Amino acid sequence: MDVIINMSSHISSKIIFSFIIISCLATPFMPLVSADELLKDDFQKDSFSKTIDYFDYARAYALLNGLPKPNDNWHANVYTAYVNKTGLQMLYAGLLNISLVDQAYLTIPMQSILLHYKTDKNNRDALVASNFLMIMGFNDTGKSIYQDSPDKNDTLWASFSLGVNLQEIFPNIKLPSFTSKAEIYPLASSNNGLAWKWGMRYSNLTALWTTTQITGQNGTETSKPFGLATYDELTFNYTLNIDPNTHKATISQDFIIGRMRDLWVFGGWFIIWPIYNHYNNTGCYSYNTKVSNETIYQFLYRNKVKMSIVEYQTSIIFDRSTYSTSYTGQNVTDRDVLVSDSEISTYADGGEKILDTSFGVKQNYNLFNYTQDSSEKTANQYVSISRTSQTSGFSKNSELFKYQSNFAKYLPLLVMRLQPQLYEKAKDTIANMTRADYLYLISYPSYSGYRVEHDPVTTIYFAPTITQTRFNQMGFLIIGGLVASIIMIIIVLKKRH
Repeated sequence: MDVIINMSSHISSKIIFSFIIISCLATPFMPLVSADELLKDDFQKDSFSKTIDYFDYARAYALLNGLPKPNDNWHANVYTAYVNKTGLQMLYAGLLNISLVDQAYLTIPMQSILLHYKTDKNNRDALVASNFLMIMGFNDTGKSIYQDSPDKNDTLWASFSLGVNLQEIFPNIKLPSFTSKAEIYPLASSNNGLAWKWGMRYSNLTALWTTTQITGQNGTETSKPFGLATYDELTFNYTLNIDPNTHKATISQDFIIGRMRDLWVFGGWFIIWPIYNHYNNTGCYSYNTKVSNETIYQFLYRNKVKMSIVEYQTSIIFDRSTYSTSYTGQNVTDRDVLVSDSEISTYADGGEKILDTSFGVKQNYNLFNYTQDSSEKTANQYVSISRTSQTSGFSKNSELFKYQSNFAKYLPLLVMRLQPQLYEKAKDTIANMTRADYLYLISYPSYSGYRVEHDPVTTIYFAPTITQTRFNQMGFLIIGGLVASIIMIIIVLKKRH
């Protein structure tokens, strides 16, 4: 993979990365959507959905608890959806945008789901959190440990979206203009209130591809930017089905990784001008001059670039520990275990099953070959590869995941009047990637930059009730976690600026 491996020096790469980050902070302010107010009584309702400004809550609770207060002109809009039916509570939070007034406007995909319920057999309080971390490109090497699944011996590219108009910075170079936006798919239910749908679509995403490595000590290091990619979309559709008769509820998460339209591959600097190749569906260009007929899809195919999604899941039981195993009984916590055609089951100590995450039910994914059908109406099916991973290989990254790794310490910002015993256990666990039950990777070996659709399924086992269970202030736990990540993003950007 000569084009990708033989990149610019580490020093030049740092210049590129720093320049892009500074550019983000220099982007003019764009207006945010109006925010609603989140009330304590909202969690006593059957359902609600609101767009709230998390920093408003962070400022208020920081003041009450003597903690550092975010700047008054910081804003972070988050869409929240809540369902409280037959003893099951579900809270979803999806980040719309972040703004530093007159300095930055960012659209960054962040998705979290929190579930609270009584376990089916022993009626114990269970709390489960599922968090989307990122999409990650990779290609296998001659030393790959897991074929078609990203591992420490592969070439890995972390993909994070940017809110910056690079065209204004380099007016003579065709680079992505910032037109990204987040669209809400509002919470909707069936007539009986047992089936729910909601979601979010991020469109026209421009993402920085950063080459990263998992070290021999099972930590990660960010070495250099590889390039910039523009995707049609990154979409998350969720379906919650509750069946009180069978004591089960399922959540389907439908992922759509939109077609990659443009890819700018960096090759270093010539004095002050960046050396790059720009690939799209018509060929390869450099400084607006066509240099070859190789399209973006041919380039990705030739270099065997594949795609994956990274998520992690955490669970707690009030008076018990939990553990998660593969269908063969292997412990998957902080371990590399293939689970493609099966499921991961989570248990409380004593053997009570509380959760299944199934990868075998819908192992196939759809790939829409834009070259063959530009309308993207015809899909080909391929087999996805699912695997748990050693968590520390991601959580130890001091730079790339700095804000994720600091989830736990900022939780007190927005948590008030939680049930004290449960909160004490949850605050150090539920939103902390280093304490995850498992981190899992779903990879799509056949890719070439085309649109991917896939939908794994999660099943929980709960004790249904006739009267609605109060969520108390459990909802603020996930809010605190997202605020932590948002705060860390801003802090990191401000420090680099």
